[in-house]
Amino acid sequence: MNHDDLAHWSKIAADWARDYHAGLRDVPVRPNIKPGSIASQLPAKAPDAPEDMSTIFADFERLVPSNTTHWQHPRFFAYFPANASPASMLAEQLANAIAGQAMLWQTAPAANEIEAVMIGWLANAMGLPDTFTGTIHDSATTTTLSAVLTMRERALDWAGLTDGLSGQPRLRIYASAQTHSSVDKAVRVAGIGQNNLVKIPTTSDYGMDPAALDAAIRADIAAGHLPAGVVLCTGGTSIGACDPIDACIKVAKAHNLFVHVDAAWAGSAMICEEFRPLWEGIEGADSIVFNPHKWLGVQFDCAIQFMPDPSEQIRTLGLRPAYLNTQGQDEIVNYNEWTVPLGRRFRALKIWFTLRAYGLDGLRERIRNHVAWSLEARDAIALIPGCLLTTSPRLSLFTFSYIDDVETAALLERINADGRIYLTQTTHDERFVIRVQVGQFDCTRDDVMMIPTVIRDLIA
Repeated sequence: MNHDDLAHWSKIAADWARDYHAGLRDVPVRPNIKPGSIASQLPAKAPDAPEDMSTIFADFERLVPSNTTHWQHPRFFAYFPANASPASMLAEQLANAIAGQAMLWQTAPAANEIEAVMIGWLANAMGLPDTFTGTIHDSATTTTLSAVLTMRERALDWAGLTDGLSGQPRLRIYASAQTHSSVDKAVRVAGIGQNNLVKIPTTSDYGMDPAALDAAIRADIAAGHLPAGVVLCTGGTSIGACDPIDACIKVAKAHNLFVHVDAAWAGSAMICEEFRPLWEGIEGADSIVFNPHKWLGVQFDCAIQFMPDPSEQIRTLGLRPAYLNTQGQDEIVNYNEWTVPLGRRFRALKIWFTLRAYGLDGLRERIRNHVAWSLEARDAIALIPGCLLTTSPRLSLFTFSYIDDVETAALLERINADGRIYLTQTTHDERFVIRVQVGQFDCTRDDVMMIPTVIRDLIA
């Protein structure tokens, strides 16, 4: 295949993509297949001779679309969305064509400088102080790991980088039970250990209890441990819980601890001023993560980390051997020094295209609609006999149950087998509950109101 072939097949692929998205409402959100069914249709070994692209594309059409969970389906209400707006898809095509490696300024000047400007655009749109800068990671997991590594080294005065953790004090990280599992993974990968992630009790609204945080830190200091940092959440994955950011940051700062805030999903909503009370006091954080791919229509993968001062993270993660120097530029920004991977994709391009193609007002309208429609869906579900609302909406996320745990699980299986909508579950207050999260880029009110319709149909 050459570039002339690429031009021909790119047009075919673009037409296919248009038709695929146009027809999504007519297909089940999730395929009804068994594990191994796709792999069994593929050859065991790669071909020795080249194959014609028409054959390859035909196999793609035969095997992939009907065996895919359609994350761009307008009735995808599971997990959090991984949205891909048309503008973002176009930008990804161009970034893929350039195929740059943005590890250094000199290897990708445009990518580097557009990234810096996009961080500024987003910080401004979300009401953050002008002092905040940041970078783009692949996911919130990598971002949180970067923050936890910085907490570790800051607490150890950067001795862990050279001497390792053996013989060092027992480090402690604090988070509520509502924080994402990526925090657990980060403390494991960072060598801090699962048993040193202290889960702080929550108050009646499921946000972290600041008094309990203070007590836990003091107890660890008295025990000879070394508190290193606090991870807070705005819009937790399970039920959308929000820690009291301002109060918890004040406790952390009283003990000189680094604070990272996970707003991977809910952060996007902060472009709407009325939702910002959910993270009041955010300007005191040392690190914030949010994923534009979850609710702003910027194609996966794309996680933004904001920091008022990146110097401690750069000191932790930066490594500049001679072959990565830019001649004549000692203080130039090289974003690989802000994160774990050396290699970096041109992710800023899809942010640039998306923000310009829809405008902040257009994106705000989508988010506000999703929140309003989720409230309508909640009210309709509350009227269905046997259904009980188990958590109130945080933005566009709420949960409900049906009769008991067994019946709730059975109902969820019926819902997803039906195919018209896709929902997932969580455990809350030791109960099996069903999550409803509205946020797909192209969904309409009718799509959202299909949720109570399907539930009524399946329990009638």
